[in-house]
Amino acid sequence: MSTPPRLLSACAPARPLGVALSGGADSVAMLVTAARLWPGEVHALHVNHGLQAAASTFERHCTETCASLGIPLHVARPDATGEAGDSPEDAARRARYAALAQLARNAGLRCVLLAQHADDQVETLLLALSRGAGLPGLAAMPARFERHGAVFLRPWLDLSGAEIRAWLRDEGVAHVEDPTNADTRFTRNRIRHEVLPALERAFPQWRVTFARSARHAAQAQALLDEMASADLATMEGAPVIDTLRGWPRARQANVLRHWLRSVHGATPSAAQLEELLDQVHACTTRGHRLHLRVANGFVQRAGARLAWTPSV
Repeated sequence: MSTPPRLLSACAPARPLGVALSGGADSVAMLVTAARLWPGEVHALHVNHGLQAAASTFERHCTETCASLGIPLHVARPDATGEAGDSPEDAARRARYAALAQLARNAGLRCVLLAQHADDQVETLLLALSRGAGLPGLAAMPARFERHGAVFLRPWLDLSGAEIRAWLRDEGVAHVEDPTNADTRFTRNRIRHEVLPALERAFPQWRVTFARSARHAAQAQALLDEMASADLATMEGAPVIDTLRGWPRARQANVLRHWLRSVHGATPSAAQLEELLDQVHACTTRGHRLHLRVANGFVQRAGARLAWTPSV
């Protein structure tokens, strides 16, 4: 039987490590489990955006929890203001990962553990479907990824939230509840409170089958990324307009999306990518200008190639 300690131990993370601690049930369970498995090698990392009325309560609970466990706590209070067009949730998420990575580097930690679980994975997949996402969105959350120079791990993607909370109750460990989790004005919360219970009744194995679909999407996306990397390498790292125009539109889209994400950290919307492809198709003369807003910057023509510059 899979349990929080067993799955975390099997993950065998490099140490010393950090645990992303919000103060909620899942992250507290992760912190307690890690501290018991690897005493003296665990740090807690808390990001306080200051966006909720209960933010100070969460930070205080994290401080008290870490003091009771004898675990160092590192706190960041980043500016979660996003770019124009960003949702508050997306801006806060980006700020959170950047802050966690910075805290981990400052503390000399080798990885950061995240407590997301199977229910979170399915919520992410359904949210992506509701937005018409492509393969990257349908792949949902990877068990391991690198961002801002830090390694992040999600050891509990095969556990349900109920299993984690049951373990926490059995251990008698206190946590705080995020009051916004019950607010069904947020799409993710509507999925959690209305869609998932219906899935549980109709398809009892939904966690397993949805996770399998996410893995298939992740494998397909990994292959597309590999192909895009090879295509980008043939152009010496920056898209060559004439080369792009000689490829099918789907291949152009794949390499341009990969170039923007992997080289510049910019994720184009579907509409922006379609407009960029149209502009590339229209570049039939050396004098054709191209200047297009993409994510938080601009793609423009630089001689025979495309270049991306961040907005000031």
